[in-house]
Amino acid sequence: MKIGVLALQGAFREHIAKLNVLGATATEVRLPADLDDLDGLIIPGGESTTMGRLAQSYGLVAPLATFSRSRPVWGTCAGLILLSDRATGQKKGGQPLIGGLDVLVDRNYFGRQVDSFEVDLEAPALATAARPEDPTGSFHAIFIRAPAVLEVGPAVEVLARLPDGVIVGVRQGHLMGVAFHPELGSDLRFHRYFLQNICANA
Repeated sequence: MKIGVLALQGAFREHIAKLNVLGATATEVRLPADLDDLDGLIIPGGESTTMGRLAQSYGLVAPLATFSRSRPVWGTCAGLILLSDRATGQKKGGQPLIGGLDVLVDRNYFGRQVDSFEVDLEAPALATAARPEDPTGSFHAIFIRAPAVLEVGPAVEVLARLPDGVIVGVRQGHLMGVAFHPELGSDLRFHRYFLQNICANA
């Protein structure tokens, strides 16, 4: 399985390392031609405005949107924002959105960098991709200047919520988005879920 990781900015190297551990072939995506022959794509965490503008500069916005209409894509943190159909705080001429996920995202729901936090999340869907060597139970999630999902469309499955009910993980068919950074911890379950439950079935 060949998975691309958008490598314009952000934590793309950490995603690549996780994919390699799981036996996938990981490749950096910077130009439209890099999307050819991929079985899936990860849009990493980072700075969503910068990432969106760089994608625009490299002529990637339209190719990414086309790719996401039919191929598996997973957005983490900033990647969730870019994959959303609607985001708060959008200004005319601001960052482009790739779209595809029928959700409304608050781009900076939890505040500034100093408001970053870690928390254990219940994510029952991960049990379908778990292995004996994986941690059991909740998923330890790292939130850094994170977004949150305010509204979901009828076709969107909620994968994870904070204890207070705020939605931080969603799936819509071949698209997935999470508000946190699974690539920064040691737990492989979300990466395995993307490979086995989404990419392998696309």
